Amino acid sequence: MEDRKVLLTGGNLLQAHTWKGLLETNGITVELTGEALVGGVGELPAEMQTVDLWVNQNQLEQAQTILESHDMDRPEWQCLHCHEMNDGSFELCWQCSSPQSTPHN
Repeated sequence: MEDRKVLLTGGNLLQAHTWKGLLETNGITVELTGEALVGGVGELPAEMQTVDLWVNQNQLEQAQTILESHDMDRPEWQCLHCHEMNDGSFELCWQCSSPQSTPHN
């Protein structure tokens, strides 16, 4: 997929596949990355244990609209600075105020 962007980072495999199916049903091309690394919990750094949904840049806005229209909860995310877990609705870490970042962008 050329010119792609991360739509969502985090969540679990079940959530990721649910979102992927919803988007593909609506004609959005989706690629999941990181699902093979989820089994490395405790062995790999936390920032490597995320599942990311990638979409073509020209479909990003449409994909965001679809997820918002289905009132999809955003997954929790782990701060890359202090490793604290944060609610998906937070843009800043509640512990250290670092911005939510996606290491793949």
